[in-house]
Amino acid sequence: MSFDFRIMGVILLVALSLVSCEKTFLRNPDQSATTVFEYLWQRVDGQYSLFDVKNVDWDSVHGVYAPQVKGDIGDDSLFRVLANMLNTLNDGHVNIVSPFDASRSEEMFLHTYGRRNIDPNVVMLNYLGPRYHAAGGFAYNTLRGDSVLYIRYSSFSNSAATATLNTILKRYPHAAGVIFDIRQNGGGALENVWNILSLMPAMHTHLYTTQIKSGSAHDDFSDAEKVYSPFSNGDNEPYRKPFIVLIDRGSYSASSFFALCSKGYDNMMLVGDTTGGGLGLPNGGELPNGWLYRFPVTRTIAPDGCNYENGVPPDSVVMLASEATAAGQDNIIETAADIITAL
Repeated sequence: MSFDFRIMGVILLVALSLVSCEKTFLRNPDQSATTVFEYLWQRVDGQYSLFDVKNVDWDSVHGVYAPQVKGDIGDDSLFRVLANMLNTLNDGHVNIVSPFDASRSEEMFLHTYGRRNIDPNVVMLNYLGPRYHAAGGFAYNTLRGDSVLYIRYSSFSNSAATATLNTILKRYPHAAGVIFDIRQNGGGALENVWNILSLMPAMHTHLYTTQIKSGSAHDDFSDAEKVYSPFSNGDNEPYRKPFIVLIDRGSYSASSFFALCSKGYDNMMLVGDTTGGGLGLPNGGELPNGWLYRFPVTRTIAPDGCNYENGVPPDSVVMLASEATAAGQDNIIETAADIITAL
């Protein structure tokens, strides 16, 4: 059974709307700290979709953090206990938001910035350059004469209209291929993933399988729904030349979806470091004291049967070399360009 994964974006939009809400919430004095703690723990226990790949014993987590919640605990302390409890999941899509703070996964933070596989200054100065072009969410220029087209896409929250990308590709008919750089792209709209893929050759390939958490037990899920590659936009000629995608640990959420999907195309290749993951789509709600929460309620299974929630691996591992950046070069871009020009 096929599934249009644009529908899944609705779940993400709901979660984002909860996080961005500007309403100020105050704790209802009738809602004790213990009530708030138990409410959040039970919601995660019954609805979180990734306990298996996170390898977390949620019952033992309760045993560690429940005793830390006392009847007279203040809001700051309660927030920290809840945030620490959620941090055991090591999931960038798990957050609580209060009027004074928002939690984040410490492990994801360290992976994103500690293993950053790009030097933005080198890219801007020596690969895009002062005369780079920009259209929609894309910044681009050519390398090695006009033989390689380099496109930097920094966020899937930025526009990625199919027509815009198609126009960019057609400007350089003699380019042997494309380097599509989504390193440190933290994600955004899944619709943009679909927009870009619709320019690739459509073979109705199985890209991944999705399931939604459907019951209280940790292994209760809806029936598996297969997602297939989209048919190419009828107004555009499919792009059949090499399309190399650069990734790193900062390529998260929608970027990981894009990386996973690219494995279903013969002309696409992943180069760099493993992505940050984030393939489970979040949903959220409100705690009894008015604070907001979100966590993933879906899981994504690759055609090989693996769940790459913790990161989609590249086809070719290339780590940024300090000696290259010191010389003003990005050896990952250079490797991708070598691959394209050698084909």
